[in-house]
Amino acid sequence: MRHPIFLAALMGGTLALAGCMGSEKTEVDRALDTVNAVDATNLSDIMLTVGDPREAVAYFTRSTNESPDRIDLQRGLAKSLVRANEPERAAKVWKRVVSMEGATADDKVALADAQIRSNDWAGAKATLNTIPPTHETFERYKLEAMVADSDQNWKKADSFYEIASGLTTQPSGVLNNWGFSKLTRGDAKGAEKLFAEALTYNPDNFTTKNNLVMARAAQGKYDLPVIEMTQTERAKLLYTAGLSAIKKGDVTIGRGLLQDAVDTSPVYFDEAARALEALDAGSRRG
Repeated sequence: MRHPIFLAALMGGTLALAGCMGSEKTEVDRALDTVNAVDATNLSDIMLTVGDPREAVAYFTRSTNESPDRIDLQRGLAKSLVRANEPERAAKVWKRVVSMEGATADDKVALADAQIRSNDWAGAKATLNTIPPTHETFERYKLEAMVADSDQNWKKADSFYEIASGLTTQPSGVLNNWGFSKLTRGDAKGAEKLFAEALTYNPDNFTTKNNLVMARAAQGKYDLPVIEMTQTERAKLLYTAGLSAIKKGDVTIGRGLLQDAVDTSPVYFDEAARALEALDAGSRRG
């Protein structure tokens, strides 16, 4: 007669054990989910920094297909597309991001950046106009300056470049852009000042060094500025100065600078040599 009671007790114990195991399994699953989430976050960070751009695009493409509602993965895909030099595709993804719940003003700034990279200046301007004025960041004002430049709104461009340069501890890039803007509008003296200032923050940037030489040459100053340079860089800068001098009509000075470039270069400087030969050939024909 005790058997039914025993069986009931046994079954009750089994159910209780099953319930306990189910609870433990739930906790284990949660723990694994947490570990997986951390691993996925770390992998996403790696893909966005040191990973190959094409591999990053493939990774985030797979991830967004599996979890299309995760805004962090959509951001990762957009950023990886920019790194892979596919700004048009990146802009499409950023548009998706800014329409999602949890989107921020920084996402709109990133969209504007991708639009500029894909030469959609009108789109970038429209996007920036949707960002509240209280969102004051370096990236935002840098892009605002570039858009104003494209509109040839010099007063606004100067204002935005100045604000942007004050919002970062490394303003060399924006100062270089500002200087190039000044150079294209004919303010070579203002450009020279900005290029020189940019080099105080990043003395190794050859593009800025080259721009500085062009700004000085535009003023008829063909001697190289007193800046850090390697022998190879010196030859290239002399080449830039020489071409600038010839363009301004100072042919004799230009010829001398080209010859200096050829003589200075530690290896054969083909472009300078050919420019010098062409100049000499033209003189003989004349």
